[in-house]
Amino acid sequence: MDFNMKKLASDAGIFFTRAVQFTEEKFGQAEKTELDAQFENLLARADSTKNWTEKILRQTEVLLQPNPSARVEEFLYEKLDRKVPSRVTNGELLAQYMAEAASELGPTTPYGKTLIKVAEAEKRLGAAERDFIHMASIGFLTPLRTFLEGDWKTISKERRLLHNRRLDLDACKARLKKAKAAEAKATCEGDTVPDFQETRPRNYILSASASALWNDEVDKAEQELRVAQTEFDRQAEVTRLLLEGISSTHVNHLRCLHEFVESQTTYYAQCYRHMLDLQKQLGSSQGAIFPGTFVGTTEPASPPLSSTSPTTAAATMPGGPSVASLAPPGEAALHLEEVAPPASGTRKARVLYDYEAADSSELALLADELITVYSLPGMDPDWLIGERGNKKGKVPVTYLELLS
Repeated sequence: MDFNMKKLASDAGIFFTRAVQFTEEKFGQAEKTELDAQFENLLARADSTKNWTEKILRQTEVLLQPNPSARVEEFLYEKLDRKVPSRVTNGELLAQYMAEAASELGPTTPYGKTLIKVAEAEKRLGAAERDFIHMASIGFLTPLRTFLEGDWKTISKERRLLHNRRLDLDACKARLKKAKAAEAKATCEGDTVPDFQETRPRNYILSASASALWNDEVDKAEQELRVAQTEFDRQAEVTRLLLEGISSTHVNHLRCLHEFVESQTTYYAQCYRHMLDLQKQLGSSQGAIFPGTFVGTTEPASPPLSSTSPTTAAATMPGGPSVASLAPPGEAALHLEEVAPPASGTRKARVLYDYEAADSSELALLADELITVYSLPGMDPDWLIGERGNKKGKVPVTYLELLS
């Protein structure tokens, strides 16, 4: 118990000395040991890395989980070292609602069939999103958290220790400076030869004794300064090594960033494929859902819709009479140039996407160009005849936006 009290008293004395030194530095009454420029640059780079890592981490969490309540719940589970429960993605929940709606409204109706197809696509999108969140959390978020909760805490601890060592060093310098000033004053008084007729010999003896005491105080202060300087230099080297390790942290975060980009690229590629498949499925059923005759007419059988997607553009295009089978592409190519456009029923269309012709019977398309299109009896409703100058060929309806 006595040992603990002594240690407590010693720690209190050290804390008080540091507080006095810190206060005097703030008021400009004490000198402060400055770190070299390279060390200051390392500190600034470390602080910048920590700040931006926190911002990137928080915003990535928002990207992966926009719901703040869900993020708080996941944070609490992690702090309690419990497994985060599996959560249904928004796409999967939408797919569930669409499937239930199709079941109740009639799965055999055109609307019900479309709901089922879209629900399957949304379910696949939700599964792809779940995989992306999992991969991004492991490959990107986890290394960032590891740096903030591990390496950065170690760096912060050593920096605080270095700050304390610097305060101790400057306090020893101030103590030595005061001791030398007092010693010099006592020495000057002691060097004066006393007049024993007017001055008491006792005052001379006391002055000499004070000078000896200040000599001992200076020796003690110099010894404490050497110890404080050694501890400061050792701690500065440890802190410098940790700060130089930030370069390795940047390399690790760069690798994780590449992995994040790869996982995000894979996710969006999967989404594109799923939506392209859905678009083809919906486009192939437009003739059956919106029956009508295009040849010889200038208005569609149903009111035109807003042209915001290839699927909507296909919906505004009424299909021609369907046939059980079509002529082979080679045969169509032989007679395509001999086909003359109808006297009426041609329309202008804007190309939505680039399209590369699969064979000579098709017409290659460039996005945003205008072409003339029309239908022929017996053609597949998913295709039209397109003309651009003296070139003519089949074009897919889903790549066009029909203009009035």
